[in-house]
Amino acid sequence: MERICEPELMDEPLQAEAYAAADFSSGDLAVLERIEALPALRGSGDGEGLNVVDLGCGPGNITFLVARRWPEARVLGIDGSAAMLAIAERRRLAQPAAHRQVRFQRLVLPSPQLAGPCSAVVSNSLLHHLHDPGVFWGAVKQLSGPDTSLYVRDLRRPANAADLEALVARHAGAAPEVLRRDYAHSLRAAFTAAEVIEQLEAAGLGGLQVREVDDRYLEIQGHGLPGRLAP
Repeated sequence: MERICEPELMDEPLQAEAYAAADFSSGDLAVLERIEALPALRGSGDGEGLNVVDLGCGPGNITFLVARRWPEARVLGIDGSAAMLAIAERRRLAQPAAHRQVRFQRLVLPSPQLAGPCSAVVSNSLLHHLHDPGVFWGAVKQLSGPDTSLYVRDLRRPANAADLEALVARHAGAAPEVLRRDYAHSLRAAFTAAEVIEQLEAAGLGGLQVREVDDRYLEIQGHGLPGRLAP
């Protein structure tokens, strides 16, 4: 099935609020479990001295899970959507003591403001939003260094329209119409494993592992990424 891009930013307030209100807890906890296994974070106690960047943080679901798991780590959530970040900031201010190490920053990729290296780069469902995937992998390299770990989870594009409709019915059948619509658009905008492997080779990140997970996801992960060249 041909890829059709969707809008890069989820910047409509209604759209952002619907996304934030949805229950993604099961999937979010699965992402946290994978993040916990990253070499840069494994066995790191309360996270003192660590800094983690959540690329495409949205309303902060993964950002806050990481901050609670490693309360002494500095955690930065980056997103291009003002509507999403308004929700994330509202959540942060609701529990300032628990989220004292959390910060959010609005950046639209590509951006020269990305500064690494950090301990870990994590991302959940940003890649498929970007019309040019090279922008995403360029951002990963800006944030990375020889001791940086990466974990990315994203949708993968189904083979045909019938499979897409089945996935929407299976995983979003009871969701509000706006979420069903967005989910279908996201599946159509997602990449296949073969396409991601080509992207990584082009970005000089061919050592990363790419695997298909369940009926709809891709995982990309690795450690010791080549980062921004020193000036």
